[in-house]
Amino acid sequence: MTLTVFALILVAEIPDKTMIAMLIMGSRSRPLWVWLGAVSAFTVHVAVAVAVGHLIERLPRHWVEGITALIFAAGAAYLLLVPEKVAEEAGEEEADGADRALKTFGASFAVIIVGEFGDLTQILTANLAAKYHSALSVFVGALAGLAAASAVGAFGGKALLRVMPLSAIRKAGGVLLAGFAVYTLVTLLGG
Repeated sequence: MTLTVFALILVAEIPDKTMIAMLIMGSRSRPLWVWLGAVSAFTVHVAVAVAVGHLIERLPRHWVEGITALIFAAGAAYLLLVPEKVAEEAGEEEADGADRALKTFGASFAVIIVGEFGDLTQILTANLAAKYHSALSVFVGALAGLAAASAVGAFGGKALLRVMPLSAIRKAGGVLLAGFAVYTLVTLLGG
């Protein structure tokens, strides 16, 4: 289950504006400190999401499955329909504004704590915590997925973009999330 959560969160987060912000900040500052600031903020977000998920798990199973399917579908729609330029500009704005106001670790922490509040992956984490009834497994999987995604941006974003354009990454993420939405919906209707 932890690996499933890891994979779902990683797929949802890689093409997000966070990777763009991490890429920009990692190219301007020391990537290690950018990544550590991001992981610290993600730790807060995942803890909040898992706590909310614990409350959501009291809902009927079909509600949780339905909400999860809708979140996957919304994430897929965002990645497939929102122009890449809009997401890129959002990531640049987050990175630029915070980088001037704070130094590396603090800037990264601030970008993530503000930019990711209520984000797709935080909501998805809450739903996965409710679905799987295992706060620790979901916490570890979600945090590892977010840490890996931010590492890709901070340490390897430029290299990744040399071999695969951001638009292809976003489309692949959107298709995968659409697949997860369909799978969850089929599970809901079949169960």
